[in-house]
Amino acid sequence: MSTRPADRTPAIEPDRLNPTLTCVFAVTDTPPPHEAVPLTPGHEGGGPLRVLAAGPLHLIVQDVPAAAFGEAVLAERLNRPEELERCARAHHRGVETAASAGPVVPLPMATLYLDDHNAVRAVTARAASLRSLLDRLRHRTEWAVKVHGPARAHASGAAGDGPADGRSYLRRVSERRRTEREERERALARAHAVDRELRRYAVAATRHRPQSEQLTGRSVPQLLNAAYLVDDGRRAEFVRAVGELAGDARRWAVEVTLSGPWIPYSFARSDAAEADAHQEAGA
Repeated sequence: MSTRPADRTPAIEPDRLNPTLTCVFAVTDTPPPHEAVPLTPGHEGGGPLRVLAAGPLHLIVQDVPAAAFGEAVLAERLNRPEELERCARAHHRGVETAASAGPVVPLPMATLYLDDHNAVRAVTARAASLRSLLDRLRHRTEWAVKVHGPARAHASGAAGDGPADGRSYLRRVSERRRTEREERERALARAHAVDRELRRYAVAATRHRPQSEQLTGRSVPQLLNAAYLVDDGRRAEFVRAVGELAGDARRWAVEVTLSGPWIPYSFARSDAAEADAHQEAGA
């Protein structure tokens, strides 16, 4: 949970004199129509979403009850999976609303300020970097590409056939493991080749940590979990390239999947420390 997007100010706790906090979803320089914003459901128990001006920038915000969004209470709530999902969905709805008219910088979920004045002051202090980031994201969207495979062989198949003496059994087990290792290495090499090729079509790319089989719901390992920032003008070209790579990858017993376009969460970071985690395409 983050209570501020970039500063190191003290944690926010409920204030008896201030029953609400200002929750900021995102920053944009092309705000959606003010009358349309309140139609988006925000966090439960809070007021309607609204647009808050901060000089040339605009924030999509919501007044939320301090009793439910104070540091300690919110931390406890977000430790419960159902509450975490509920807050994440509300946050994404606010970001989507902000992005309906132009580029957007999503702020971390549960970015909270004591009031509008503090929210505007914090964003104004970062106005230059935020405007630069908005320009970088303009007319660009994020695409996600994942590579899975190969399927694991069942141990009983290679070890259970043939002579039953111990030496033969151990040899077959060793051969099976070597074969599986070689297949995985070839599949990883193929996944890296997919990533290298797709970076040619993107202005930036980043690799996320591969998801576990428990998260993906699949019985094969995830070899690549990457995001690409693509000019909207090259969208068809990028999608076509993924399709060609997916067809070629089947020969290597791996699967390439594409999803998007998405709001560029993976690239909406202006802090130097976070930017170091990304690799510019072609670098």
